[in-house]
Amino acid sequence: MDRETAIAAFAEVLSVGRGSPCVFNVAGVGGIGKSRLLRELGQRSAETHRTATLDLQVPAMRQQEDALAVLRVELGRQGVRFDRFDIAYAVLWQRLHPHLRLSRNDLPFVDESEALSQVLDGAAGVPVFGTGVGLLRLLGKARSGMRQRHTIKSDDTLSQLDDLTNAELADAVTYLFAEDLRDGSDRPYVIFVDAYEALGTSSAGSGRAMSQDVWLRDLIAQLDSGVVVLASREPLTWTTHDPGWADVIRHQPVDGLPMAARLELLADGGITDHSARHAIATASQGLPFYLHLAVDTRTTARQSAAVSSEEILQRFLAHVAPDEIRTLELLSVARIFDYEIFQAVADAFDLPRHRMAWESLTAYSFVYPAGPNGCRLHQLMRAALHRRLSQGTAQDVQAVLRRLWDARAAQDHAAEDGVATRARAIREAAFCGLRAGALRGEDLLAYADRAMTSGGKHGVDGIAQDLREHLDAGGGDADLVQTARCLAAESAVLLGDAEAATQLTPSIDWPLDDITGARLALAGAHGRRIAGATGEAQRLFRQVWNQHSGRVRLRAGYCMADLDMCQGRFGDALSITQQILADAPDDDLVLRGDVARLQHLGYRFGFDLDSSARSLETAAELYTRAGAIIGQADIKTNRAELLAWTDPSGALDAAADAIEVQTELGAHHEIGKAFTALAIAQCRLGQHAPAAASFQSATEALERARYRSGRARAELFRAFLHARTGDTTSAAASTRWAIAELVAAEVYPTLLMVAGHLLNALDAADEHTAAVTESARAQISPPNLLAFLDERANALVTAMLENG
Repeated sequence: MDRETAIAAFAEVLSVGRGSPCVFNVAGVGGIGKSRLLRELGQRSAETHRTATLDLQVPAMRQQEDALAVLRVELGRQGVRFDRFDIAYAVLWQRLHPHLRLSRNDLPFVDESEALSQVLDGAAGVPVFGTGVGLLRLLGKARSGMRQRHTIKSDDTLSQLDDLTNAELADAVTYLFAEDLRDGSDRPYVIFVDAYEALGTSSAGSGRAMSQDVWLRDLIAQLDSGVVVLASREPLTWTTHDPGWADVIRHQPVDGLPMAARLELLADGGITDHSARHAIATASQGLPFYLHLAVDTRTTARQSAAVSSEEILQRFLAHVAPDEIRTLELLSVARIFDYEIFQAVADAFDLPRHRMAWESLTAYSFVYPAGPNGCRLHQLMRAALHRRLSQGTAQDVQAVLRRLWDARAAQDHAAEDGVATRARAIREAAFCGLRAGALRGEDLLAYADRAMTSGGKHGVDGIAQDLREHLDAGGGDADLVQTARCLAAESAVLLGDAEAATQLTPSIDWPLDDITGARLALAGAHGRRIAGATGEAQRLFRQVWNQHSGRVRLRAGYCMADLDMCQGRFGDALSITQQILADAPDDDLVLRGDVARLQHLGYRFGFDLDSSARSLETAAELYTRAGAIIGQADIKTNRAELLAWTDPSGALDAAADAIEVQTELGAHHEIGKAFTALAIAQCRLGQHAPAAASFQSATEALERARYRSGRARAELFRAFLHARTGDTTSAAASTRWAIAELVAAEVYPTLLMVAGHLLNALDAADEHTAAVTESARAQISPPNLLAFLDERANALVTAMLENG
């Protein structure tokens, strides 16, 4: 190839010492040879630099977490250590898979990571919440080198991971990747990024298209001790949005080969006839893709009368054996393929499927590697071959591919070069089903749920991206449009982005009888609840409960009952939970356990402690049968909270047990609740100094968890400790602060009643607090409970001010 100019420019870039990011942007039209040039540059730099490649034509590499994992594996195999990144990546993985435990089978690249291998080999369990703190603690016990332990333990970013939002955590993972690459490589590095346009970006750089490459730009901006070679069809326009990129990007246009180079390539490929070489060289317009096609078929003089690039392609196809070209046409439907996919497609259409047929196909110049075992067709060849298929045949192939990917998704978890293979298989199965026209919105959401289980949020994001591209290309219908909104809204809820979830559901004006519509409404309700619009959230939960008859109704009912309980509508909450238990599948033990535990909480906040205890034991039994680790741990916390009122001495051991288990899980909100229960019990037993320490531990944990109502509860009961020790000023101040927080969160009117009685006992009530407590009484439903609840609230205040 005549790419001396580009190769010389690349060599010049490598020769300059790096102290800031550098992007070598190779730009040219499809088929111009950018991928081949990147491979050539990679081979030339491999002896002096660490190298790794992202091929964005492979769908799995377009997601931030998967891309970082792929780069980490490639560079790690070249000797770069990623101890801090590995820990941070594990925290992010756990955050996106809160229902799973970290394990060697599920987490990508564990076998590549010394730090993670030591933790998982030597620990009985890794925290589900607070994973960062737990991993650091476990690594400190492992047999890693002292220097490694010190580096990890003293890293400020690692110590703060558990306090970050999901979006901030993803940024931190990217930051630590760049930091470890900078510190852990004994050579400079080159990162190759091929097919940038596959991210769906546009030169206009506006709207959703521009947002698809944000993670890549953020990563590149932090790679300040190496070079990023990025191939794109058009020159990068990042300076439009940030002029700072002007000093970072070096544009290198890749044009058609000059005539002399075209002729030389054809001659080296075995086309000896002078007139054939000239005819092909002219028709190729300098694109190596077409020249290589001619070489692949050893075009003769008789075949050289091609007058256009399209004719070169068509003459190539005419030259190939019918069975082989038919197989290539069918494989053009697949985004990526391997030997098993080749055989499945060949079997379905009665074509040769033996190893020699496979080797013949993959020997062509337009077949590119996609991972260690996969392949993909050059985009021009794929498009040309695909055009030769009827829509029906293409859909038949997609159906075959979907069955194969479904089968792979049913296999055990594994990772291939840092990408979870089950998550990739689920995404490909969904893509094939979508393109086969076989999926409705409900089906796609089922795939998204499976992707969440196997690939976390980024697994769902991949399916959502494929759906958006399908819709942008004119496919789909109103049902799939709504499904895309639903996936976006649920993703926003997972990230705690209340604004985005609300914007996607400004008003619930669509039918809720199908699963897609109901889930979209549920996501909108959760967005409002996160934002503090509790009343509006409850209205939407109730709307789904009343108008949807499918399985989403039960989850909406659970959310509705939870809010009813929190806001004092005890009768409504109990009625709904009973309906849920009547309708829930017998084998859904976790849902049944959740509902029984919610009943326990409702009874407890309604001061019916005997019924609360019975519901708690029912929930405990269900969680045990289901093997629900988190549910069983939460039962320990709830048991300590209940015993703090019924048996303060017994609560001491129960709280210690809960704190130990929740600390192992790293669940800060539950740790805070357990310490609150311990403090209440200590306070009632007259152990004032230990109670003060327990309240302090509780507030610290609850603030770390950003658990507003739990923090308010702790402060309300700390007011009793202040009162018992004679500090009535602090007692009144703590009570008023707790009142303000509970009112702002629109929760727990019975606790507001307790606060009112406490202020009366302290002779510190005023018109404002009296109005608040009166408003709280008005929220109690059914109203005939008010007298009983008011009496019990007053009795609780009396009990707390005396020794238990």
